[in-house]
Amino acid sequence: MSFTPDSRASLSRYWSTIEASAGIGQGRPGGLARLTLTDSDREMRDLFVSWCREAGLTVEIDTMGSIFGRREGTDPTLPPVMIGSHLDTQINGGRFDGIAGVLAGLEVVRSLNDAGHVTRRPLVIVDWTNEEGARFSPPMVASGVYAGRYALDWAHDLISDDGARFGDELARIGYLGEKPCGGEVDAYFELHIEQGPILDAEGREVGVVTGGYPSHGIRVRFTGETAHTGPTPMDLRHNALVAGARFLTAVDDIGWDYAVHDGKATGSRLAAWPNKPGILSDTAECVADVRHPDPITARVMAEKMRRAAQEAAARAGCTAMIEDEWVWGGDIFDAGLIGLIRGEAIRQGYNWRDIQSQAGHDAYHMAPRFPTAMIFTPCKGGITHNNNENCTPEDIAPALNMLLHAVVARADR
Repeated sequence: MSFTPDSRASLSRYWSTIEASAGIGQGRPGGLARLTLTDSDREMRDLFVSWCREAGLTVEIDTMGSIFGRREGTDPTLPPVMIGSHLDTQINGGRFDGIAGVLAGLEVVRSLNDAGHVTRRPLVIVDWTNEEGARFSPPMVASGVYAGRYALDWAHDLISDDGARFGDELARIGYLGEKPCGGEVDAYFELHIEQGPILDAEGREVGVVTGGYPSHGIRVRFTGETAHTGPTPMDLRHNALVAGARFLTAVDDIGWDYAVHDGKATGSRLAAWPNKPGILSDTAECVADVRHPDPITARVMAEKMRRAAQEAAARAGCTAMIEDEWVWGGDIFDAGLIGLIRGEAIRQGYNWRDIQSQAGHDAYHMAPRFPTAMIFTPCKGGITHNNNENCTPEDIAPALNMLLHAVVARADR
């Protein structure tokens, strides 16, 4: 058997790995709650490592806990072609978000093993740690360290809601690796479910991702003062919980102001302390973001979001400090790789369209440093970050086969 233009991945074998993953860290019916660096994350990591080794890959773990499975090329001196995504999930996550992409990389390797084809450049499959940011904020932190956006020590010192330290949890589950973060990459590919309704609504088989919605996010800490809810006069209150609530409502209003042109604004987190009856909260932490297809408009929305934090604090008699800010998206993906993927869609006869990503992905951190591209597969109704997230094998097959051939074309050049 050899690798030919008509070669196809084994859909049944691929789907068996999806089903095995779906049994680890189960949450609500049909979904997953496999938060990063938890015991269920360790169990999934262990299974993935065993699959990599069975496929003949050399496995390394870096100092952020990301897992790299390397298949050597005929010229091992060349930078590798990398295929990646993540195996961690949201607290009410689905079975495909990120997982579909990591396991697609594994299936590419297995298909090449079946064909007896060794690419010129090495291939590396990667499972990035903490893409979701559901336990440790911000999201996509390990790929950010790999690409030089974040410092390793800063990432290791991140603290979760349950008081755990990122670096300590890596060590606890046995995935504090020794491989330094970073290294040269020839190209980075990421297959992902769309996480939106466009492909499904249009009956498209696959999406060629041309870029991402410019997105701006912030983490804000409001500081006030505890006091009794009964006798404390309104003009003497410094309720951080109220400041946070006002801020998040203002962010939501920003989204509605720009919704006609597909702008979006989200208040996704409010964590206050003490957050108990009978006492005003003296601290509140909020996370919010804005997104818009036009980068200038996105920046305007971001400035309004920053001002809303200060205005909310002033109205509640508190102070506001922006502790973290991030920017993602734009026209960041490589034109050559986009053309390669689009060419495969045409050659293989799939019903495709160009599409922008509206969610964050590890590819966003990789793109400024290395040629990067993404392939989207449809998901039913665009439902995601939800236990009802759903795809069929037939939904994913076109993207999987396009990934296989695009990777080989890039790695053999």
